[in-house]
Amino acid sequence: MDWSKMRVFDLHSHWGTQKGYRLRTDDELAQQHNTWRSTAKYVSEQEMADYFRRHNTRVILDLGFTKSMKIADVREFHDYALDFQRQHSDVVFGNWLNIDPRQNEALDELKRCSAGSKGFIGFMISGGSLGAPASDPVLDPFYELCQERNIPVLILAGYTGSGAGIRGGGGVRLHLCHPMHIDDVAVRYPDLRIIAGRPAWPWQDDMIAVLLHKPNVWYELHGWSPKHYTDSLKYDIPRRLKDKVMFGGDYPLFQYERLFADWEALGYTQEIMEKVMHRNAEKFFGLSGS
Repeated sequence: MDWSKMRVFDLHSHWGTQKGYRLRTDDELAQQHNTWRSTAKYVSEQEMADYFRRHNTRVILDLGFTKSMKIADVREFHDYALDFQRQHSDVVFGNWLNIDPRQNEALDELKRCSAGSKGFIGFMISGGSLGAPASDPVLDPFYELCQERNIPVLILAGYTGSGAGIRGGGGVRLHLCHPMHIDDVAVRYPDLRIIAGRPAWPWQDDMIAVLLHKPNVWYELHGWSPKHYTDSLKYDIPRRLKDKVMFGGDYPLFQYERLFADWEALGYTQEIMEKVMHRNAEKFFGLSGS
């Protein structure tokens, strides 16, 4: 497959710059090698944008670490992300906002960023890190706003590398990322545009069931090399899920060179690879495909 001619729409990656780097603590940086088989290496903003350009990629970025910060402190990082998108709109499609919904100012911050962004803004939920599932009522005001304004929501599912190998799992309770919490949200908000994020192991079949049953739930697959997907997921990507699965890179924890090679090794047809790598995302976001 000629990857130089393949358009890539990356639904979920992080920052390679020191200011935006997802892993912040000594424990988190130490676990990067064990979990993602990579090491922290910071790049400049220009180098990061050029890396996306070299791989013909449009990306949606997630700061990640902002989910536990006070809103007053996170605004600086949101403005940093919005400014980066404005400067590099050819490769940065937009940003996921990953904030604590229990703070009084959180809903206003989503509105502020949505109004001030020149690119896409979406709302993201990580139940394990939040300490509450995606179905928790604390998120209802956000779902109501997103459904009203047609703002997509990214809900993470399944096993997470966050906290893996750290004492007490870093406080992350895995069951809070069970796909059935996404199913519940899809029922209560049938017009909400939901993207489930990550391979949902060890509940992958449950996730497939939700995707097949709920027309407003789509899927992006950041965080894992495709060679480690379950057999059922590999089987259904070119079959029942062929119009719902979208690529997620998890840069810089994964490099595109590795991910593209691992995807190609699965042996899918050119048509399926184009759907996964860009066509399904372009359809989801109502883009022309150019």
